[in-house]
Amino acid sequence: MLFQRLKRLLKDFRKDTHGSIMVETVIALPMLFWATAATYEFHEVHRYQSAREKATYTIADMISREEFAITSNYLDRTLTVFDDMTNDEGENQIRVSVVEYDEDTQKYHVSWSHTRGTGTLEDLDDTSINEQTDRLPELIEGQQIILVEAVSVYTPSFKVGLGDALNVETRIFTAPRLVPKVDYK
Repeated sequence: MLFQRLKRLLKDFRKDTHGSIMVETVIALPMLFWATAATYEFHEVHRYQSAREKATYTIADMISREEFAITSNYLDRTLTVFDDMTNDEGENQIRVSVVEYDEDTQKYHVSWSHTRGTGTLEDLDDTSINEQTDRLPELIEGQQIILVEAVSVYTPSFKVGLGDALNVETRIFTAPRLVPKVDYK
């Protein structure tokens, strides 16, 4: 009985064609605009992140293939490469560090670390690298890894709930390819 009555009410509601297009438009149009803006913004954040990951990986790969010591000028140019690859000369910062593992103390040691650009990153030291061991790969005695980190600030075009600015962080590590150790001069 109750089921039949509910079924009849739903059928009547479906057949009812009376309504106000103006009321429906006032309700639906803002939601449609927000959904379009949010879709665009979320896609743009993903594109922004993806471009930075590719640029960070490229810098790590460049350094891993170097046969000679890295210089300050070389690191200055890596920020230029990063900016060019991401098509962004805004608030970008990169940190390049070479880290090795000491099996005797079971701790990581920073061989060298340098930061370029403006932002919150600072050069790594032994204390700070050992606070983030869960984010590093397991290494054998004396093995080096090149750790390249980048931070960029993304400012959304629309107010869709992402805030005023997002810090987009990327982190890539790789091993030296052509030489056992990457030096800094």
